[in-house]
Amino acid sequence: MKKVILYFAGNSAASGQARLHLQELRGEFEFELVEFDIEHEPDLRRQFQSKAPVVKIGPYTLESPFTKLDLQVALGAARSSGRTDSSGEADRPWARRVNRGLHFFSRHWLTVFSLVVLAYGGLPFAAPALMKLGAPGAARVIYNIYSLFCHQLAFRSWFLFGDQPAYPRQLAYSDLTSYEQATGLSELDFVSARRFLGDEQIGYKVALCERDIAIYAGILVAGLLFGLVRSRLTPLPLMYWFILGILPIALDGGSQLISQINLLSIPARESTPLLRTLTGGLFGIINVWMAYPHLEASMRETRLALAAKLAVADRRSAT
Repeated sequence: MKKVILYFAGNSAASGQARLHLQELRGEFEFELVEFDIEHEPDLRRQFQSKAPVVKIGPYTLESPFTKLDLQVALGAARSSGRTDSSGEADRPWARRVNRGLHFFSRHWLTVFSLVVLAYGGLPFAAPALMKLGAPGAARVIYNIYSLFCHQLAFRSWFLFGDQPAYPRQLAYSDLTSYEQATGLSELDFVSARRFLGDEQIGYKVALCERDIAIYAGILVAGLLFGLVRSRLTPLPLMYWFILGILPIALDGGSQLISQINLLSIPARESTPLLRTLTGGLFGIINVWMAYPHLEASMRETRLALAAKLAVADRRSAT
């Protein structure tokens, strides 16, 4: 059975006329009419407010104003092409469950993403807490898991429960006590710096480095702010994404790397905890600004399509 969707705005005359025309055409075409009042759905209202009533017939969309003849032509074209929606698998119980799950995700994707980012960026702080509580075995599980995704160099990581929040290399020219002074380990021994977890005086290392923590914190904060302006924010152009997000982190990390492997005759430099935090946080924020508006637009289209499918399936299961 074919499906026709009518998006209408309250009790407007144009909506009533469209409904009447569709009822009259049922004698000529076999279809099921599904109606959505856009006044009760924010997504529909944003998309169709200036166009309602809107009729979707298979691959064809008619926006107000349209005539009975326009509807007749679209119904005939959809029937001839065979590209109309039908019940099919969508009416099966398992399909309805899948569609409901997808519809839920499309409505709450930002909350889901934010919780995932919070969990991934927050769990590394549990490792030093577990070390402090005397559970090094559980802490090492976290360290080992995150070692697959991060260098975990002690002189580029945050520390908890110690004398200082960080112990940078002497090359960073920081006012903080350096890693070598605090630990007695060579700053050139990257293997030891990766393995070093801390102690009672120095504190215990967070399982993600300073820059990674800042990236996920930036994503989380920007994602929460995006929730306040999601319907009004436009995606950041690619050029600005590169200038504001990629270039600062590339200059900070790239110049540090190049200077320390003697590719060019430039003085060796080490980024500071503050610079790593600023460039990482900016990178996370700018990525949200570029990507989340696109995701919201895609999820909005998904919600509209799934809402129509679920309405038809629920109506058929009730009869």
